[in-house]
Amino acid sequence: MARIILVRHGKTDWNREFRIQGGSSDTPLNENGRQQAEKLASRLSQRSIQTIYSSPLKRAMETAQIIAGHHNLEVVAEKSLREIEVGKLEGATSAELGVRFSELLTRDGVLYRVPGGESLADLQQRSWDFVQLINQKHIDGEMVLVSHYFAILTIICAALMMPLSHITRFRMSTGCISIINLDEKNARLELFNDTGYLAQFP
Repeated sequence: MARIILVRHGKTDWNREFRIQGGSSDTPLNENGRQQAEKLASRLSQRSIQTIYSSPLKRAMETAQIIAGHHNLEVVAEKSLREIEVGKLEGATSAELGVRFSELLTRDGVLYRVPGGESLADLQQRSWDFVQLINQKHIDGEMVLVSHYFAILTIICAALMMPLSHITRFRMSTGCISIINLDEKNARLELFNDTGYLAQFP
């Protein structure tokens, strides 16, 4: 059985400003985000992690590299783990939209593609295909995947065989950990949106 630790990157200034941060915004971690990543890395330092994959975007790679520093591992950049492409909505705020971005993607239970961007179904296909590939490659291994809000949630929906239209029922914090266990037939969600490591440090 493979254990996949899904890590959402640490906080950026755009997270703080509630800006849409899609696959074309290469924003770095801010100071708070780097502190989150350091504490998260300490939390994972005793795990027997074999491989660390990351979205190539700066905020994810910085988080992954801080984790990798505790395990003497190189981070493998994987474009399938990039965040959803949001077209002309890149950088827009929730206030400007007047609605949560997730609700724009799933209006009335229907999945929409952002003009110039992707739908949740597009995102899930590339991200879940990658998870299935590494599940076959790393049998009985423990892997870390550092990615983004919507990318991780589409993976979790695929693992649980939940409709993507239910994605608005989830909330996930920056720097959080979720874990899914995969075997040849089943996927199980072991942990979701864990940020308890933050409480362990001053």
